[in-house]
Amino acid sequence: MYAIDNYNFKGKTTIVRVDFNVPIDSAGVITDSTRIKAALPTINKILADGGAVVLMSHLGRPKGNPEAKYSLKPVAEYLQTLVKNRVNFIDDCIGEKVLTAKTKLNPGEILVLENLRFYKDEEAGNPTFARDLASGMDVYVNDAFGTAHRAHASTSVIADFFKSDKMFGYLMENELNAMDKVLHSAEKPSVAIIGGAKVSSKIEIMENLLSRVDALIIGGGMAYTFLKAQGKNVGKSLVEDDHIDTAKSILETAKSKGVQILLPVDSLNADEFKNEATTKITSTDDIPANMMGLDIGPKSIELFSNLIQKSKTILWNGPMGVFEMDNFAKGTIEIAKSIAKATSAGSYSLVGGGDSVAAVNKFNLSDKISYVSTGGGAMLEYMEGKVLPGVAAIRK
Repeated sequence: MYAIDNYNFKGKTTIVRVDFNVPIDSAGVITDSTRIKAALPTINKILADGGAVVLMSHLGRPKGNPEAKYSLKPVAEYLQTLVKNRVNFIDDCIGEKVLTAKTKLNPGEILVLENLRFYKDEEAGNPTFARDLASGMDVYVNDAFGTAHRAHASTSVIADFFKSDKMFGYLMENELNAMDKVLHSAEKPSVAIIGGAKVSSKIEIMENLLSRVDALIIGGGMAYTFLKAQGKNVGKSLVEDDHIDTAKSILETAKSKGVQILLPVDSLNADEFKNEATTKITSTDDIPANMMGLDIGPKSIELFSNLIQKSKTILWNGPMGVFEMDNFAKGTIEIAKSIAKATSAGSYSLVGGGDSVAAVNKFNLSDKISYVSTGGGAMLEYMEGKVLPGVAAIRK
């Protein structure tokens, strides 16, 4: 395994697994190009060395057959506006026609293959399909962190066809370095802020983090399951009754490990699940029976922010409330601002998970965070301590 910085791609044709699964509207216009731009450092390094680049990706959820609305052609056309080098597109990803196009590629040129998921063999991890993707290629680079938790042909199986000329791209490298820093070499004291709607989706990450952090802040809808587990009146708030015992177990484990757990002490409650609902702030001990908690209250914001300011390493995954509704966004906004403030004072911060990233972007704070992860599911699984097939395939 090589580090991309130490590898010379001169005269080599490199196949790169990128994550170009971007939103495209009905007119074929890409509405968010973040993932395309994130792949540019890796693409430009290969081209600058004097190599040729073949790019492969999936887009959307086609059913294993070609569908025009899932074609990567608009992505190839958009990529051409970002680079000076020639971008070629081919309407397939395997076969004689593709092999010819790959081998005819000149140094400094890019070839974008058609959607990998037009073949069922991609998600099935078919070795023959992976071999066809690898044919004619000198080097394999995986730069698609968002799909690293999938054992698909292009994300893990293909690596078997490259003895040592395989490596992570810059995006993958940065993602793994950021997470390894939090998990394995965090400067103390460290805090993890876990939010979102459901305890059930965050059990494993919380259990893994209890051995690695000094404090755990729990917010969002999932906090009410913990509060109910402590015997508090949570009204009509979201509660997973079948995970009350899970919540109790996490609280007990934290206590035995000396990890401080902070739960909301007050709640912004609503009589309906809508932005214009009647609201009332109460202690989390006593939420009215006809109301539900939709955001953390001002005392909780202060409590959580004080701990964040004292922390040297900060991980944030999941919002503090229903931030999509403006009237219930304050908790998430203030925690995001608090993390940005701590970062500017020298703390290391990692934000990941779709909603947390969306919140940081919505409030224009992404450049004030040490690292914003691009891989929702992949980040969660890595933080849970699981082996990601796309990472293992390169590292083995």
